[in-house]
Amino acid sequence: MVFKRLLGSMGVGGPSVDTVLSPGAALPGGTLSGEVRLSGGRADFDIEHITLELLARVEAEHEDSEHDGAVVFERFSVGGGFRLAEGEQRTVPFAITLPWETPVTELYGQPLGIVLGVRTELAVAGAKDKGDLDPLTVGPLPVQEAVLEAFGQLGFGFKSADLEYGRIHGSGQQLPFYQEIELTPPPNYAHQVNEIEVTFLADPAGMEVVVEADKRGGLFSGGHDALGRHQVSHADAARSDWNMVVGSWISQLIDAHTTRLSHQPYGHGDVHGSYAHKDEHSHHAHHGHDGDHSGGHRSGPGMGTVVAAGAAGLAVGVVGGMVAAEAVDEIGDFFEGDEEGEAGEEA
Repeated sequence: MVFKRLLGSMGVGGPSVDTVLSPGAALPGGTLSGEVRLSGGRADFDIEHITLELLARVEAEHEDSEHDGAVVFERFSVGGGFRLAEGEQRTVPFAITLPWETPVTELYGQPLGIVLGVRTELAVAGAKDKGDLDPLTVGPLPVQEAVLEAFGQLGFGFKSADLEYGRIHGSGQQLPFYQEIELTPPPNYAHQVNEIEVTFLADPAGMEVVVEADKRGGLFSGGHDALGRHQVSHADAARSDWNMVVGSWISQLIDAHTTRLSHQPYGHGDVHGSYAHKDEHSHHAHHGHDGDHSGGHRSGPGMGTVVAAGAAGLAVGVVGGMVAAEAVDEIGDFFEGDEEGEAGEEA
């Protein structure tokens, strides 16, 4: 749904702005369209520029704690250089391209708990007005959906998703944060791994899929993390047997030994990669610390079924409902007037 907020914060009698996004979920690397609707004030005003900012609620880890903040991760100029007459109604249409690494906020129509927003900045006679704020909904690319569906078919359940401030070492990551999708294991893996975390780093050719396992400790050893990295193309969504591919990723990940990913090459244009035990600097480099799923027979519920049902206390069935109900509040809490996290754009 389009969330409309009409703000006239330019002062009494100043112009107001209302940005309306086209309905439906956008895609990473895809087009986000809509229009900026301007209402003239009690006098003529020179509109210097209209800028759209993409914001994300991001978690930042410190030595002893975590905190959330707003990060501006892209800006677009969509208009300006004209005079808005007294009482004039003007519409400025726009079509912008989202970054390929834009996080996914929903899967099969269900919110994942990721909060993104579009903020409209209206500059009038040298004064900037953070005028309008709208939630941004982003769905998965076909290959992202194929990978997550395969995890679901293999019995994994959705636990949670968040955005982590920092960089994945050795990757081509462009944004100052990355998305982690946490999955709970089925019984046949539960004795070996606590959870699986999946991160997608997309680009025009495909994406790197980083899969991390939080492994359980044995009788004489503690638990440790292992991770694998895989380069896949967008075309793989239609031709790969993802159950087999993802199953092999998990098996090799669990069996990984001591190879350090940060010093090893990984495959390109294929669904194979390399594996390693997690090193504190080989994965997280924190500051201060609808695809065709054909190709093989699959049985059991997929991720779509699990997400839609909210089974087994999964976060999308519990937290996800709260996110849907409190989206407006979260956007206001984390984005409106929050400048603290915006330093992340310089990272």
